[in-house]
Amino acid sequence: MPTKRKELLQVAALCNGTAIDHIPSDVLFKVVSLLNLQNMQHPITIGSNLESKKMGSKGIIKITDKFFEDKEINKIAIIAPKAVLNIIRDYQVVEKKQLSLPNTIEDIVKCNNPKCITNNEPMKTRLEVTDHDNLELRCHYCDLKIRKDEIVLK
Repeated sequence: MPTKRKELLQVAALCNGTAIDHIPSDVLFKVVSLLNLQNMQHPITIGSNLESKKMGSKGIIKITDKFFEDKEINKIAIIAPKAVLNIIRDYQVVEKKQLSLPNTIEDIVKCNNPKCITNNEPMKTRLEVTDHDNLELRCHYCDLKIRKDEIVLK
């Protein structure tokens, strides 16, 4: 009879809440900051530089009793588009969401054009995703193109 190899979890199991998995290690703390987790009152576990067969190394964030809204999920997708969101109830994954960029990003990214109406009037930004693979955006109002390395989150 073959023996089964037991492996210990690198990060403790979560009873109820959200686990954000497959975050590239180099952007893990950007996700923490973006979601303002440092000010959250829920218990949070952060694992950095964990072994990953797919990625080499990865980050993971587990938040007890927290379930994210679409706007928050879209923020994560901008920084870590290949991350996976796991909704956990009673220690079981009840829903798994592969993050993906929406076609339109509203009120998350700042337009880099100082003359854009969104920087001079009290209104929400609206950017169209023109290239999902390389993350390129175009402002709906002034047509400025913004590349991945130029993105400034609001």
